[in-house]
Amino acid sequence: MDFRPVERPADAFQQSLTADEVRAVFAHVFPGDAEPTAVVELGTGLYNNVYRVKVTGQGEPLILRAAPPAERQFRSERHLMRNEFASQPWLAPIAQFMPQVVAADWTGSVIERDWMIQTYLDGVPAPDILSTYPRETFPGYFRQMGAITRSVHDVRGDHFGPVAGPAYGSWSDALLASFDSIAFDLDTAGLDSADLQKVMAIVSDARPVLDVITDPMLLTGDLWTINCLLASGAPEPTITGVLDFDRTWFGDPAADWTIRMAKAKQDERQAFWETYGQVSETPEARWRGLVYEARHLGGIRLERLRLGKDDLVADSYPAMEAILNQLT
Repeated sequence: MDFRPVERPADAFQQSLTADEVRAVFAHVFPGDAEPTAVVELGTGLYNNVYRVKVTGQGEPLILRAAPPAERQFRSERHLMRNEFASQPWLAPIAQFMPQVVAADWTGSVIERDWMIQTYLDGVPAPDILSTYPRETFPGYFRQMGAITRSVHDVRGDHFGPVAGPAYGSWSDALLASFDSIAFDLDTAGLDSADLQKVMAIVSDARPVLDVITDPMLLTGDLWTINCLLASGAPEPTITGVLDFDRTWFGDPAADWTIRMAKAKQDERQAFWETYGQVSETPEARWRGLVYEARHLGGIRLERLRLGKDDLVADSYPAMEAILNQLT
């Protein structure tokens, strides 16, 4: 087997599987003569380890994804792969853009990590190719993104919170639980969570403003350009696939990372709203948006810590202070 893992420092968050672990997974799923012959780790993912695997007897390559060992996962990021697996039936409106699950295992009986095998999607990661197109073609790309996001946000769930649970009966309860997990992770890692605790106190005192959200709608979690595949050689950027729906949850669509990014700049991405539709801009909606931004900033702080970007962790503190000044 030709095995090509990504070389990383010993203290990096992501640690590659061994060749024997890859063999064990595929022997479990494809007993008999089918075995991996070429395994290339793709360096695009920032959380799971992702491999393109050529298997004897299989025409197209397959994708193997391995979650971090349980002991390395933050509480706020616990079992993300299991959440993605639970999300598949809810994402039926965009199934044509998504890989199919071939096999998954949470038991630890094959290797001591959660893993999933998925079908391979043709396409080029959008960050690698989008900038090669003329900027006048960008609005069409963002219209596609808006339509995909709208299809997801139109799905009504049966509880608030992560798709796989825990389930909450109100939007404020789900948000406060998310803030609490992020704050716990920051404290455990030795970072100051006082600003996040202040946001939580404000949210707790203003539950009615949040609990006007009574319909738990499906949120993508973090869909944006980095999670898109584009058709190779197309005259305009054309989305052929969307990936990594491991952070899906049910709540207010305005809290989704996709909405945050669509609002971030007044440029070609404004075409997003042509297919998505307009969002509420009432004073109450803008206040809720500040709460959602505080949650995003807490998550960004943790991600930068996880990726070893200690110099950038500090940037989230003045940004959070600015949000607090507007919330109070």
